[in-house]
Amino acid sequence: MNAERDLSPLTPGVVRALTDKLYEKRKVAALEIEKLVREFVAQNNTSQIKHVIQILSQEFALSQHPHSRKGGLIGLAACSIALGKDSGLYLKELIEPVLTCFNDADSRLRYYACEALYNIVKVARGSVLPHFNVLFDGLSKLAADPDPNVKSGSELLDRLLKDIVTESNQFDLVGFIPLLRERIYSNNQYARQFIISWILVLESVPDINLLDYLPEILDGLFQILGDNSKDIRKMCEVALGEFLKEIKKNPSSVKFAEMANILVIHCQAADDVIQLTAMCWMREFIQLAGRVMLPYSSGILTAVLPCLSYDDRKKNIKEVANVCNQSLMKLVIPEDDEMDEAKPSMTIPAEPTSAESLSRPEAVTAGSLDASGDSSSSVFTVTSCERVQVTLNLDGIVQVLDYHLSDTSIGMMTRIAVLKWLYHLYIKTPRKMFQHTDSLFPILLRTLSDESDEVILKDLELLAEIASSPAGQTEEGHGPSDGSDVRPGPVELHVPARPGQLSSSSTKGLECSPSTPTMNSYFYKFMINLLKRFSSERKLLEARGAFIIRQLCLLLNAENIFHSMADILLREEDLKFASTMVHTLNTILLTSSELFQLRNQLKDLKTPESRNLFCCLYRSWCHNPVTTVSLCFLTQNYKHAYDLIQKFGDLEVTVDFLTEVDKLVQLIECPIFTYLRLQLLDVKNNPYLIKALYGLLMLLPQSSAFQLLSHRLQCVPNPELMQTTDNTKPSTSLKRTAACNIDYTELLQHFEKVQNKHLEAKHQRSGRAEQLDRRVVL
Repeated sequence: MNAERDLSPLTPGVVRALTDKLYEKRKVAALEIEKLVREFVAQNNTSQIKHVIQILSQEFALSQHPHSRKGGLIGLAACSIALGKDSGLYLKELIEPVLTCFNDADSRLRYYACEALYNIVKVARGSVLPHFNVLFDGLSKLAADPDPNVKSGSELLDRLLKDIVTESNQFDLVGFIPLLRERIYSNNQYARQFIISWILVLESVPDINLLDYLPEILDGLFQILGDNSKDIRKMCEVALGEFLKEIKKNPSSVKFAEMANILVIHCQAADDVIQLTAMCWMREFIQLAGRVMLPYSSGILTAVLPCLSYDDRKKNIKEVANVCNQSLMKLVIPEDDEMDEAKPSMTIPAEPTSAESLSRPEAVTAGSLDASGDSSSSVFTVTSCERVQVTLNLDGIVQVLDYHLSDTSIGMMTRIAVLKWLYHLYIKTPRKMFQHTDSLFPILLRTLSDESDEVILKDLELLAEIASSPAGQTEEGHGPSDGSDVRPGPVELHVPARPGQLSSSSTKGLECSPSTPTMNSYFYKFMINLLKRFSSERKLLEARGAFIIRQLCLLLNAENIFHSMADILLREEDLKFASTMVHTLNTILLTSSELFQLRNQLKDLKTPESRNLFCCLYRSWCHNPVTTVSLCFLTQNYKHAYDLIQKFGDLEVTVDFLTEVDKLVQLIECPIFTYLRLQLLDVKNNPYLIKALYGLLMLLPQSSAFQLLSHRLQCVPNPELMQTTDNTKPSTSLKRTAACNIDYTELLQHFEKVQNKHLEAKHQRSGRAEQLDRRVVL
């Protein structure tokens, strides 16, 4: 700079001193400027004051020469000191050139800029608040400065500015929030520390309600929580903790809806600290906001469900997620089953679609209220949450639950939670849930192949609820959606009575159903598809078949289960599977404690229903000759059992056949057939029982079973009385048989017909096998 240039009112000596490389000379020049400006203030000469500031700014602070810039900075600080309280009138002209020097490449110059601004702010105090945003922006950059001296200087200025904000009641929070929202996403550790420190200060000021603007900065806070620095993480934890305390104190002033999706995102974070903190916030939100959170249920479930399968390494997250899950489930009430158009609903920020939340969770953004609505409509007190009508997005929830149940990599506890959710929804909102049953049915059937017994139990509970719920009854003239599942013939089924489940109106609707008198249309569909599952997956039948059927007999009505399965198996084209399935059902019928009442019902055949069930079972049991005989033993149809055994001579006796006879002999020795063994004492009235047992004895080779039955028959008293004569009085069993009105001749013919089909099918299989062998030889 040319020192001879006219820069009045600054003297040439002052100008030369301001551009000197020595700090002491620049300081002397600054004192002269301060004295000069004080004179102008005394004279109230504002034009000259502005002129001096302009010269120091344009000719010095913004000069190309580094020493000139240093002189300009100290000169501007001197002007501010001279102006005193009046400096507020010139703050824009004083601050702007100093802030420009914050970007200087010379670290010493950046330090002098900090020093100058500190002096300016110290004098102006509260007057700088209208310029707070530009000061904050400049300081946030210096907080990340690589030079320690600059950083130290910026910290001094930062503390001064915080003191001014704390003691002032004129801070413009609305104008500051956009800048805070922008800066909070900085990745620099020092900038993050700077941001958090300011949030903590603003939180501590009573007159500043930062909670109203929490949705604007919550996402950034959670991102800072994942910083590598322990100190920064700790500061962020403190800030979030303070916000959560404030939320608990004043839930009525919290915009829960606007922050729901932010929490959903961070509940899925890879960082354990972020995930646990977000999950704790979610727990509090659900408990405080109540049904306001329901529209975000699908997103919450997407975040919470996988956490339920965490191991002990993430025990804390798992426990909090479980509380979230349970609390959210309790928010679903029977009123949610009403038609959406029939009830008013509040305006709630929309959540992302389930597909988006599953495939791109990072794309979820914080919800916002409808622009036409009052922003206060998202604010609720704890008590008002109970009364607010909220629409339950059932489609989204079901989509999330279906996704997690279909994912084979999901843990056992998550699958159990999904099934509990579905069961809960079918209990609370059955009408709406049955709109999704056709899409859920296949995955529920596949879940029966799960490795966990607990998962299968929950799955069976859910399927039983679907099969027995009055809401699942189709309209008259409409059967299940799968045409192949329509009932081929009339079968009498009875649903177990559930207290308060059926009203008089709903019972009336069920009576006119095309499906069953008291069971909904999904029951028979379930039975058909369960047998299809067993047919296509024989390992499932072998390993879990008995377990599944026994549990269903507990959950539903055992008579319904056996009646419907027998009816379906009667039309089964795969005869080998039909025989295997009948053997499984027969074993369950004869051995399971759950079927005690059903066995007693069949043993006596006193009612038309029991006789109808016997005939239905018999026709399917004919797929397996030995099980047919055991059914006759169970129902005390000993003469017919004897007639059947006589027909065994016409059958192909194989090793498998003899093995089944062996097992039947073992069963006869079990407690289940105690009554049969006691009837052996009454030889006169049970001749056909003894004949039937001797018939089994003659079928067996001389094995352990042969010895067992032989020893039993040796215990029969007075074997001569086995002979019947014409003048013998009709036995009790014969009287009962006559009273049953069962056409045993027709049943025997049906048995022969079914066994002929089996023989023909076996020959066809043998013929195909021989053809394959010849091809291999050729």
